[in-house]
Amino acid sequence: MPDKAPAWVVPVMRAGYAARGAVYIIVGGLSLSAAIYGGQAQGTTDALSTLRDEPWGVALLWAIAIGMMAYMVWRLIDAAMDLECEGSDAKGLAARAGQAITGLIHGAIGASLAATAMGGGSQGGGAQTATQKLMAMPWGPYLVMVVGIVTIGAGFYYGYKGIAETYKADIRVTDLTQKLNPAMKAGFIAEGVVVAIIGGLIFFAGFNHNPGEAGGVGEALSTLRDSPYGAILMGIIAAGLVGFGIENLVEARYRIVPRHSGEDVMTFARRARLKAEGKLREATA
Repeated sequence: MPDKAPAWVVPVMRAGYAARGAVYIIVGGLSLSAAIYGGQAQGTTDALSTLRDEPWGVALLWAIAIGMMAYMVWRLIDAAMDLECEGSDAKGLAARAGQAITGLIHGAIGASLAATAMGGGSQGGGAQTATQKLMAMPWGPYLVMVVGIVTIGAGFYYGYKGIAETYKADIRVTDLTQKLNPAMKAGFIAEGVVVAIIGGLIFFAGFNHNPGEAGGVGEALSTLRDSPYGAILMGIIAAGLVGFGIENLVEARYRIVPRHSGEDVMTFARRARLKAEGKLREATA
């Protein structure tokens, strides 16, 4: 039996999810406003940089930046110590590698936000810069296409998590989490659409040997806007990103760490299992 997770991991995890939730609510909210009233969709860092000129904006940027770094620490520790009991087989190692990569990406966003809080310019265009560096390597365009395909796969995975509601596995069952479930479900599906579009942009950047075609959240939403009924589609997905932000805030409050909380906490997954076994009344009595 693996060692129990240290207690300090839990507050770090909660800070990380809270910051991630704030990011998606801000990005989704600004994008929804752009879809309704007109304007350009903004990427993550560009959207958050608008906070700098608001009252308490710098302090809020620092809080979100620190939270994103906390999310990175949580995911790296999560992957290294297998806090979610993914295992050490091929599937488990792949899941843990994904956790580590996700953490590093959010850590980079946190560092960019810290630079913005200190007065630096917005670090937009990150996807294009990374694609350009990768394309300069031997077999670079093919590597870029592989990254694009992997990113598309990640988008489908997010969508699957939303449709199958597997995200609920480690979330406590409460009246609030059950009421917010539709928003959480829509959030994962919307995040899947955005990530898949980002993957498509990266793939075609490699296919056409043009790193300028790569892009992040802002470019993905702009792509939706340029399609038929684009403003409506962009508005729907933007609202979904707000839902994904809500889902992260729910995780900040109600998520458990399996190797810290043990097996007796009433999560959605445990509730479903007990219900299937006909033991739900006994467990909740």
